Amino acid sequence: MLQRCLLLIVFLFCAPPAMAGAQKYEPLSASVQAALSKAVSDSRPQVSSFKSPMEAADWLSEMSRRLEKRIPNREYRIELLRSIHYEATRAGLDPQMVLGLIQVESGFRKYAVSTAGARGYMQIMPFWLKVIGQPGDNLFHLRTNLRYGCVILRHYLDIEKGDLFRALGRYNGSLGRPEYPNMVLASWQKNWHYTPANPAVANTTVSSKSPPVR
Repeated sequence: MLQRCLLLIVFLFCAPPAMAGAQKYEPLSASVQAALSKAVSDSRPQVSSFKSPMEAADWLSEMSRRLEKRIPNREYRIELLRSIHYEATRAGLDPQMVLGLIQVESGFRKYAVSTAGARGYMQIMPFWLKVIGQPGDNLFHLRTNLRYGCVILRHYLDIEKGDLFRALGRYNGSLGRPEYPNMVLASWQKNWHYTPANPAVANTTVSSKSPPVR
């Protein structure tokens, strides 16, 4: 027991910071702020975001296999994947792209903290709690972190009129520089690109085709 405690302490204090930038605060109009606040505060129970049980089984099985080395606990891994698919689909984002973003942002470390103070899987800056959320929201909570991250990226995508490359730059606080968007797009294409075994169960809400790296 003592040895386990010592190992945990070493991990918490010696783990490298997340390789992430930081979203930058930009003043929002009252209507946009209200819309974003409503989007993150929706507390309705999570329902299936898959079009059929077959689609869910295929996608979860394939993504679980790819994520297993990073998250060995199968029950938690499936919960995370279901939540990623739900929050991404809810925001009109490709779940596979969000997986690529999480890999770059936090390496799938739930308690990752960047040098800029961004937190969790999707590396959310704490200022968003005051801007669109509640001070008591826990950015290390699985679904809360994913909800904020997907809503924020959707907001940036709307600002950039659907230009994912520029939206990713805004998300990372590096708009105008290609390194971060290229890393996310490459991670998506290399590690998470997904073509359903049965085209009939393909998710038509979001595209599973990854764009070329610039």
